[in-house]
Amino acid sequence: MKLAHYSSNGQLNVGIVDGGMIYPLPNPAPGAGTIDEILSKGELAAARSAANVAKGSTGIPVESVKLHSPILNPEKILLMAVNYRAHRRESGTEDAPKEPYLFTKFRNALIGPGDPVLIPKVSSKVDWEVELSVIIGKAGKNITKKDAMNHVVGYAVSNDISFRDFQFSTKMPDGNTKLGLNWVKGKGMDASFPLGPWLVTSDEIPNPHDLQISLAVNGTTKQQSTTGDMVFTIDSIVEYASQGMTLKPGDIISTGTPEGVGAFTGGPYLKDGDILEGTIEKIGTLRNPVRNE
Repeated sequence: MKLAHYSSNGQLNVGIVDGGMIYPLPNPAPGAGTIDEILSKGELAAARSAANVAKGSTGIPVESVKLHSPILNPEKILLMAVNYRAHRRESGTEDAPKEPYLFTKFRNALIGPGDPVLIPKVSSKVDWEVELSVIIGKAGKNITKKDAMNHVVGYAVSNDISFRDFQFSTKMPDGNTKLGLNWVKGKGMDASFPLGPWLVTSDEIPNPHDLQISLAVNGTTKQQSTTGDMVFTIDSIVEYASQGMTLKPGDIISTGTPEGVGAFTGGPYLKDGDILEGTIEKIGTLRNPVRNE
């Protein structure tokens, strides 16, 4: 099942995407008018039943509606650093880390399909990172690896937009980098986390570690790999992330990017007017224009 937020005539709706069409989803339960609410209220089974009804109605071509992020208000957006072997090699971090390495973005970064990635006035090194995002569907804390996939409701394409001139710039007065990478400013500026084009439920992707993943800028392929190149698998990531921290429905875990980012390939970095297309097999393509702030 492909669940999407979309607007038509100015109204936000939940729809089922099938065969290039989107079908309005009848509200599966009181107070479950968004995908976030469907997940938080545990109404996915009811949504499936409603989806069967929806597909009997008249659909709307997907290209004729405005799609929005499939998750609107996540409590947490967690991202994995250097989680693809080839990306580790290109970034010179082959020997580290020895366990999942997480950083965060915030709600200000989240945008949907077609929304512009913003180049802020303060950054000139804006980079791309296509990623497979995991959407949490069931709350849990200290989740075991064995049970981890039972907490995953589905997947989406994401793009970890990065501001390299900030990420690598933290210096002490003596000129040495002693505080580590500047993750907050280097990753968390406005409109730096496109997510979409919809949420594909996990039953449609029985093996998320065997998917083609790619990113193109203006039609030129920059990244091309498979999720099988992940170092830490999704069950391990969920287990680690939940240690001492409750994962909640609608939380997003972006699982890392393959090789081919601008910072380690000579760029060029993103500029006003560029078009980003991140594609993952069995999910779809997430398209976003790039605009100067």
